[in-house]
Amino acid sequence: MKPKLTLLRRTCREAAALIIAREDRALNLPDRVALKLHLLACKACPKFANQVLTLRSAMGKWRRYTDDSGN
Repeated sequence: MKPKLTLLRRTCREAAALIIAREDRALNLPDRVALKLHLLACKACPKFANQVLTLRSAMGKWRRYTDDSGN
C-alpha cells in the first residue's frame, strides 16, 4: 500500500498534463491538491501554467475578434 503522501506527489510531466486537463474539465480533489503542492515547490511549472492561461486568453480574444474594415 502506498503512503498517502506519495499519492500527492507529481512529476513535472504529470503536473503539465493536469494543467492542460483542467482547461477541459474539473480536476478531482487529490489532483487539485497534488497540482497545487507541485506548483508551490517547482519553479518551471508555474511558468507553464501562466503560459497556458495566456494562450487561453489570446484564443478567447481571437474568437471574439471582428474585422472592423469590413473584410
